[in-house]
Amino acid sequence: MSAPTPPPAATSTEPSTEPSTGPSTEATTDPATAPEGRGPTSGTSLEESVVQDGRNPGAGYLVAGLVVLLGLAWSVRYLEQNVPDWLADTPLSGIAKAVEYPVYAIALGLLGNLVLTALGLRDRLAAAFRTEFFIKTGLVLLGATVNLALIVSAAGPAIAQAFLLITLVFGFTWWLGGRLGIDDKLRALLASAVSICGVSAAISAAGAVQAKKEQLAYAASVVILFALPSIFVLPALAEAFGLTPAVAGAWIGGNIDTTAAVTAAGALAGDEALQVAAIVKTTQNALIGVVAIALTAYFAFKVERTPGASAPRLSELWTRFPKFVLGFLAASIAATVYVNAVGADASADNIAVLKSLSTVFFIVAFVSIGLEFKVTAVREAGWKPLVVFGSATVFNLVVGLGLASVLFANVTV
Repeated sequence: MSAPTPPPAATSTEPSTEPSTGPSTEATTDPATAPEGRGPTSGTSLEESVVQDGRNPGAGYLVAGLVVLLGLAWSVRYLEQNVPDWLADTPLSGIAKAVEYPVYAIALGLLGNLVLTALGLRDRLAAAFRTEFFIKTGLVLLGATVNLALIVSAAGPAIAQAFLLITLVFGFTWWLGGRLGIDDKLRALLASAVSICGVSAAISAAGAVQAKKEQLAYAASVVILFALPSIFVLPALAEAFGLTPAVAGAWIGGNIDTTAAVTAAGALAGDEALQVAAIVKTTQNALIGVVAIALTAYFAFKVERTPGASAPRLSELWTRFPKFVLGFLAASIAATVYVNAVGADASADNIAVLKSLSTVFFIVAFVSIGLEFKVTAVREAGWKPLVVFGSATVFNLVVGLGLASVLFANVTV
């Protein structure tokens, strides 16, 4: 849809790209009609057009933008594959192996953002930075790597832990964010990220609550900030506490917010812990759709419903619901049927191809996030979201350890 048009009243007709500091208008302002610069989070929502301020760049700029985007994405892949080798014999070897592609992608995207802004080209090339499209495509492809049959048949304790942990951690994060006065959309992203599976969950939540791109970029950056040290801290704590491999794996899989980081930490804890961690994290990933549905309904019926207004119709809920979540679930079902039909070994190569494609789209999406990021959004959000996410991470660690110790005490790998 086209960029929103400012109302003709006392507002300026000059579109603004800078956020204002008014904290009280977000809950009552329709994100589909609000003018740029109003409310506590400026910028475009994930559902808005990539053409900003009515400017429609020509095909040449679109192609140039794609060249920049794909060039940066290739650089991310290059760094991810080669930095560990470059630093193999240095004290930074362990860190280099643990750094994931989102770190390189967002960092290079931010660097590209600075360069293009200095050259006056960023807005002209912005039509190519299709963050929403790349993210949704990557998530649908990610769904094809989730074997629902494995979860149902082999992860009874993991299912129980996932439901309990998501409910408790999401509730705590939502409550604390409300106490500190954080915008409802941002705290929905933070709560989803810390309780489910990091960036992927934040992306799904962003679609459900119609969050701003700047909010998603902020949430993604916070997830990465906390995920990196946890790769080393949790395996060390598991060893210090004398946890069994099953309990250690369940704790790691239920607490670290990205799948790649879970894999890295699980590997440090041992092969047996890694197997359990992978099942627990996969189970949580499969619940993204459930949370997206709940958030869609909650924001439609509660957060954005004005007093005295009639309840939203089902058609409105369907309009707001992020349809790509259905693609994620459909891909999971299709992959499950396929794996069961031909066998895990025969399907492994094809599933690996889909996983690689998903990673490529995520890399391009994270580069786009960096290219579209506005530092003013971080200044405006301030320190409170960091406090909320950090507190929720500690809460997640404590509750997760308790649940893992109870549910996986008699599990052997």
